[in-house]
Amino acid sequence: MFVTAAYAATAETAEHAAEGSFPPFDSSTFASQLLWLVITFGLFYLFMSRVVLPRIGSILETRRDRIAQDLNEANRLKEEADQAFAAYEQELADAKSKAHEIAQAARDAAKADADAERAKVEAEVTKKLEKAEAEIAGVKDKALAEVDAIAADTTAAIVNQLIGGTVAKAKLSAAVKAAAEGRE
Repeated sequence: MFVTAAYAATAETAEHAAEGSFPPFDSSTFASQLLWLVITFGLFYLFMSRVVLPRIGSILETRRDRIAQDLNEANRLKEEADQAFAAYEQELADAKSKAHEIAQAARDAAKADADAERAKVEAEVTKKLEKAEAEIAGVKDKALAEVDAIAADTTAAIVNQLIGGTVAKAKLSAAVKAAAEGRE
């Protein structure tokens, strides 16, 4: 029955071709056109639903999985980077603290060395000062001891010039000594 209908439609198409009308617009061929449309659409639908759409769906699922994996990997790497940065910051703070401690220790050691050197220099200066004071006291005592002798000699020379005579050294020494005691 289907074959006869198709044959009849073909025969009609040939008749209309002779008349010169466009077959899709010919109302006598609508039934066969609708039949072929349904068959073609059904086959196309089956092909799309059974072959093409599952492939596209699997491709989309694969891409979705890959994107999810990439996002998870990116989050993991970001967390690692954050942890590494936090560790870096901590190490930097520790290094700064150690550097500050080392610098403080160096300043303290330098200050202690400077204080020790200053104390050493002050001790040397004090020794030299005491030695110089002792030498000055010795020179002063020696000078004072010689003052009496110089005064006696000077007095002898003055008496010799004024009187023209000599005086005994013992008398001159006693007179100078008496004059020195009177001044004190």
